[in-house]
Amino acid sequence: MLTDSFELIDERFSRYAMGNVHLEKLYTGCRWCEGPAYLAAGRYFVWSDIPNNRVMRWDETDGSVSVFQSPSFHANGHTVDREGRLIACEHSGRCVSRFEHDGSRTVLCAGGDGWRFNSPNDVVVKSDGSIWFTDPSYGIDTAYEGHPAPHEVDGCHVWRLDPASGELLAVATDFQMPNGLAFSPDESLLYIADTGYTHSPTGRRHIRRFAVGADGCSLSGGEVFAECSIDLYDGFRIDTEGNLWVGAGDGVHCIAPDGCLIGKIRVPEVVANVCFGGVQRNRLFICGTTSLYSIFVNAAGALRPSAA
Repeated sequence: MLTDSFELIDERFSRYAMGNVHLEKLYTGCRWCEGPAYLAAGRYFVWSDIPNNRVMRWDETDGSVSVFQSPSFHANGHTVDREGRLIACEHSGRCVSRFEHDGSRTVLCAGGDGWRFNSPNDVVVKSDGSIWFTDPSYGIDTAYEGHPAPHEVDGCHVWRLDPASGELLAVATDFQMPNGLAFSPDESLLYIADTGYTHSPTGRRHIRRFAVGADGCSLSGGEVFAECSIDLYDGFRIDTEGNLWVGAGDGVHCIAPDGCLIGKIRVPEVVANVCFGGVQRNRLFICGTTSLYSIFVNAAGALRPSAA
């Protein structure tokens, strides 16, 4: 029997929502939780508390919480690369950085010749090692999540960085506020959220779907895949069957590969982002506004395919 943590919209969701499972609150006391990542080797989870300029750490082995990084350059999105290193999008650093195995921080890219990014927001690493990230203006709009500053680039774009060569490409330039992003399990598709609604009542609050070219770096298509009816779609992750688990105003929305909303996880706070973790990747960690939550689902987070 499903608990009130789940909302069944389409019968397909009953496959993923398990009976007698409840939403768990793991920690509270943040101002704006974001940027989740699970580091499997250490069995711990990190997330950003952007206004407090810190990254937090939850230990799966004993449930303890500690400060992982402070100050954090108002870090937002995180992911883990193929070597197990943590990649971070920094608002006030206006860059994408990496934690090395010895704990040191390396700035991978901060912009181009004579200009800086707005405030890198969310990030994903492809199987070829390339780093894809979004660059809206949230970190330079106000002092709450960074430092107010003028734009130095002509818009808010989606970028691809080759960390080996340093090559930087703007792969999508027609977004209002590009935000969460994730590849399909086979990396043939890239989904990107647009949260322009934060800056205009008529702004975008949808997810778009792009086809990834045979060269592994070009995009085509870009049609609207799913429109949000409750606030906006923010960050998300994809499971092994291609379902999107998306942060929204009333919890987590589960969207099937055909674009249909099939179910929800009810959360008592606005959800910014989510991440699969745990030994079997079937525990969904949820960044609510002030709190970290988790819930077990009958789905597993997709792994990157092996590099060609």
